[in-house]
Amino acid sequence: MEENKTMKKPFFTGRDAVTLLVLTAASFLAAFNTKTFVYAGELAPGGLTGITIFIQTLTQTFFNVKLPFAPINLVLNSLPIYLAVRYLGKKFTIFSVYVVILTSVLVDILPSFAITYDMLLISVFGGILAGIAGSMCLWRDATGGGTDFIAMYLSVTKGIDAFNIIFGVNVVILCLYGVLFGWDKALYSIIYQYVYTQVVHHLFRKYQQETLFIITDKPGEIAGAIHEITHHGATILNGTGAYKKKQTDILYSIVSRGEVRQVMAVIQKIDPDAFVNAIRTEELKGRFYQKPME
Repeated sequence: MEENKTMKKPFFTGRDAVTLLVLTAASFLAAFNTKTFVYAGELAPGGLTGITIFIQTLTQTFFNVKLPFAPINLVLNSLPIYLAVRYLGKKFTIFSVYVVILTSVLVDILPSFAITYDMLLISVFGGILAGIAGSMCLWRDATGGGTDFIAMYLSVTKGIDAFNIIFGVNVVILCLYGVLFGWDKALYSIIYQYVYTQVVHHLFRKYQQETLFIITDKPGEIAGAIHEITHHGATILNGTGAYKKKQTDILYSIVSRGEVRQVMAVIQKIDPDAFVNAIRTEELKGRFYQKPME
């Protein structure tokens, strides 16, 4: 009887244990940020968290009823969670739901206290902490819930960096908040959301791309190395140097920004004399490999 050599990959691995630790830390950081900066400044931080706080503020202002954070946030996240289950993978969804539930519960049980009452400091440093917490989740293939689910759905299915689009949607929500509760808080909330978006955009680069133009005498080796690292192909173009009139090869490839440093290091190792120009890719149409989520 022939032995079956195919080993079934375990669903939960050692890497997943590290992921849970990182996501737990991110949840504590997000909840701490909400109870210190967001509540102290009475901000609406955008996304479904902002809508949750918006509903809490609405009921407390007009009906003198303070609703708990967790039930509202979990109900609002039900549709994004459905999108995650269907399009983004089971493990991604499980980890993201873990973050949503843990953060929601922590927001209700952690004590509230203010580090500062300066609205500009609250907006900037609150946005930084929120961006770090969100990026920690994204690094481990999870999200903090809310509109991050939608941003990841657009990034995976459409291949676009959607976080700035989500920022635009959040601005519209915050304008409604300004109409009902005052423009000062709404405008500071927009600053908070802008800082958050820029921090995530800077720290999380998986769905951003860069175009590489590589002038080299070893195009075949470098193209093979790029494919091995990134699973992306390359095109070899024929060129002529304007100064020496020497025939040369130009390698053209598009890779994820998070892979650029690794690719550059390999290019330098294969051909120390290679000349590389990396250009940020603003828009991309066509097939572009993205590592599937689990």
